[in-house]
Amino acid sequence: MSWPVIVVTGANSGVGLGICQRLLVQLISKSPTDAQPHYNFHVQKSTTSDASFDGLTLILACRSRQRGEAARDKLYQFADEQVRHLEILPGYDGHAETFRKHLNIVVHTVDLSRIQTVFRFADEVIKTYPYVSHLICNAGVASFVSINWFLALKQFTMNWVEAVTAPIFYTQEVGQLSQDGLGWVWQCNVFGHYVLFRSLESHLAKYQMSNGARVIWMSSHESNPIYYDPTDWQLVKTAHSYESSKFQMDLIAHRLDQASLQDSDTLPTRHLIVLPGVAGTNIASALLDTLSSMCMFFAFYLARWLGSPYHLITGFKAAISAVHLCLVPLACLPTVSLTGVEVGFRYVSECDRWGKERVGTMKLTRSKEHNNQCDDLLEHCDRLFTVFCEAEGRPLQS
Repeated sequence: MSWPVIVVTGANSGVGLGICQRLLVQLISKSPTDAQPHYNFHVQKSTTSDASFDGLTLILACRSRQRGEAARDKLYQFADEQVRHLEILPGYDGHAETFRKHLNIVVHTVDLSRIQTVFRFADEVIKTYPYVSHLICNAGVASFVSINWFLALKQFTMNWVEAVTAPIFYTQEVGQLSQDGLGWVWQCNVFGHYVLFRSLESHLAKYQMSNGARVIWMSSHESNPIYYDPTDWQLVKTAHSYESSKFQMDLIAHRLDQASLQDSDTLPTRHLIVLPGVAGTNIASALLDTLSSMCMFFAFYLARWLGSPYHLITGFKAAISAVHLCLVPLACLPTVSLTGVEVGFRYVSECDRWGKERVGTMKLTRSKEHNNQCDDLLEHCDRLFTVFCEAEGRPLQS
């Protein structure tokens, strides 16, 4: 087997399901458009792409087996529809049928708020598959409990497009802990994925095709350092745990990518940061009734029509940045700086007024203070990882 083995966390709904669907559409085609380096930020516009594969193992990492299996059935049906569509096109070469024959979509359960299940999931993957080519850290939670309507009215009055892009009016629960006794949002969004990467690190290194394995970290337009208190690194005391967790994810992903690039002895596992833009997912819609949800989607479409590039609305369109970063030749991506304030890029899902999706970039900046915060955060993560490994009687490297 030489085709990809891709793990997607939170794969049963929202952007996670959209990523899976988009991967199928792309790889069922012999010439996947999302693999092409045709955007302005690409440093090479013409290069040989090896993104054509005769098969795929797609691992749906979900908390609920029932919801995961429902998503798996939906994805198989979706793949069959794509094959039927391609079969009737002139010049069809049979690639889609070959790919479908070798398509294996499997469900493995994992709860990022319980590190024991993360270890169990990693063990299952290592025992079952020869390597992991891509780890897409998509799953995320937010402790939203209500909407501050006064603050919402204020933000909508001052800049309503920003209000439907990076809202600041959600009230979040403070002090919520996981079953492991850690900050719940922090563990689900940051530490759980960090432990998952560390547990699969050696298995990612076994993927020697193309440019090596890739870890895709799902950031957010709401990622913001102004809410982050490094003394509250588990985000237990803050009223902005979601925004802070996404900022922490940006810090960790960039630092891990730096470390991987500086290790000249091995083929690097790249760590890439993507933003899905704005899509109508369950993470905030749980606070809305039917009428409010309709108003939210109307506001999304209106923002797009007025020129916002970030309102992709559907999970399938929002998935373009993650899928592009999975498939594009790495030589086409802009160089990551190891020094200075502008240290790299976040790759952003965008669209035009008509909803035609594309990928853009946002510069990633880091001050000396941010670097120090990252050092401290990784030290905390490493120490906790060691504690959990010792408690489970596990080696530090799988």
